[in-house]
Amino acid sequence: MIWVIVFGGIALAGLVMLICYAVWLAHKASDVWSEVDMLAVRANELAQLLAQIEVPERAFQSYWPPDRTIAGEIDRGSRDVG
Repeated sequence: MIWVIVFGGIALAGLVMLICYAVWLAHKASDVWSEVDMLAVRANELAQLLAQIEVPERAFQSYWPPDRTIAGEIDRGSRDVG
């Protein structure tokens, strides 16, 4: 008879511990989902801020004509000097 009480007490303590762990885990899961929701809100705010950025147009034209090369200019310049 004493063994039934001992094992019943152990089983009851395990059940209470299991319930407490389940409640703790539910609270932690709720905290994680709350943080994921806040992360989604912040990502949306970042996307809206990035959408407001206006990239300016290129304000200068290429100085070098497409038919000239750097080597050609150096060769011509050395001929003019000498």
